[in-house]
Amino acid sequence: MKKSMTKNNNKSYITGALLGLLALTLYFVLPLFENVPYKIFNLDSNTMPEWFKISYSLLFQFLIVVVIIFVLNKSIKKDFIDIKKNHKEYFSKCLKIYLIGLGVMMFSNLIINFVLDGGIAENEEAIRKLFEVSPIYVFFTATVFAPVLEELVFRRAIKNIFKSDILFVLVSGFIFGGLHVIGSEKLFSDIIHLVPYLSLGISFAYMLNKANNIFVPIGFHLMHNGILVTIQFIVLLFG
Repeated sequence: MKKSMTKNNNKSYITGALLGLLALTLYFVLPLFENVPYKIFNLDSNTMPEWFKISYSLLFQFLIVVVIIFVLNKSIKKDFIDIKKNHKEYFSKCLKIYLIGLGVMMFSNLIINFVLDGGIAENEEAIRKLFEVSPIYVFFTATVFAPVLEELVFRRAIKNIFKSDILFVLVSGFIFGGLHVIGSEKLFSDIIHLVPYLSLGISFAYMLNKANNIFVPIGFHLMHNGILVTIQFIVLLFG
């Protein structure tokens, strides 16, 4: 009996890990095909109307989200049923985790900006510039697509791969933080700006460990990004 249970558990883990690896792979590979239709139809994106490019980009991101949801649909369905029953319990249990992560993020940003004079991360700077050009695009990507997609990939998919809770939290946090800052030619800037993103990435991963429901970090991520984008809207309108 025990051998049968162990065998089933191992089979379930292997299946989950393979689905997690597939979701991670798709997350990095699918964006490479975004410009394929332009090439097929010999279109110059520089001459396309801005509304068309924004609409197409939003549609493509939506399709990526749908594909990832399809890959992880079994666990998502289970979590959806669970969150409807226990959302109040999960919120009260994980609010403290979010506030701690937010506090570390704010404090580290304060140190970076005013003590180390590190400015803002290039990723954040790019988002602010894009926000001034196309606030609607940033609103949808930041408050809808990014929280859902990033939590499914950086939390759910990675948790499927690692059995160790500690290893999962660390790997998830570092990948999430690293992909938000790494890419510039300023190595020191990348490293110091990793800390704020790392704090949130770890807090979201820890939430998933505590609740074992992907909708918990998705919800807090949606709330976090929604607050930030709302503030940027206010600054843009009245600044």
